[in-house]
Amino acid sequence: MKVLVIDDHPLIVEALGQLLPQLEEGLVMRAAGDGVDAVAILDNEPDVELILLDLALPDGRGLDFLADLMLDYPGVPVVVLSATHDEATINAALAAGARGFIPKTAHPATLLDALRRALEGAHAVRVEAAAASVGDGVHIGSRTLGLTPRQADVLKLLVEGKPNKVICRDLRLSEGTVKVHVSAILKALHVQSRTQAVAELARRGINRQAISPGR
Repeated sequence: MKVLVIDDHPLIVEALGQLLPQLEEGLVMRAAGDGVDAVAILDNEPDVELILLDLALPDGRGLDFLADLMLDYPGVPVVVLSATHDEATINAALAAGARGFIPKTAHPATLLDALRRALEGAHAVRVEAAAASVGDGVHIGSRTLGLTPRQADVLKLLVEGKPNKVICRDLRLSEGTVKVHVSAILKALHVQSRTQAVAELARRGINRQAISPGR
């Protein structure tokens, strides 16, 4: 069996390189740090039987790239392995066609079991985050992110995938004010889109629960 890991974190790739051979004797793991390399491997190595995808790739395409994989390589199941595992992200990945969703905090044995189920044809395989997952008990203050407390509130809703009109309603702000806050958030995180903002937070290991309006 050949498995393609799409992740730009060397430590994660190295750890999976030691773990994945337990799925099957003789398993071959290929790794790609971005979408371009991943597509090159898939085009030239049609024997890839499973893709493990990190949504927080350098190009920030995340869910869009997942959708591309489902369209261009329909015979290869994709399981998302992500540092961001809020409900909105999980549901979005599964809705886009991912065979399963596994937090990077999952226990190795649990991860292997989930991959076996996905390979056997199970759909919407979900793994709960470990009790000591990233962000549990840890709060990243708005000032640490370069944001005001209100911008932190907007960011939390943005991470959930809520559009501006819903953010306006939930926070009782005008649409113009929300747009100003979103622009400030993107600038503070040095990104150009909402998707890239979510990806950047994932790269930093910050989930929605960790974002605090305080210091």
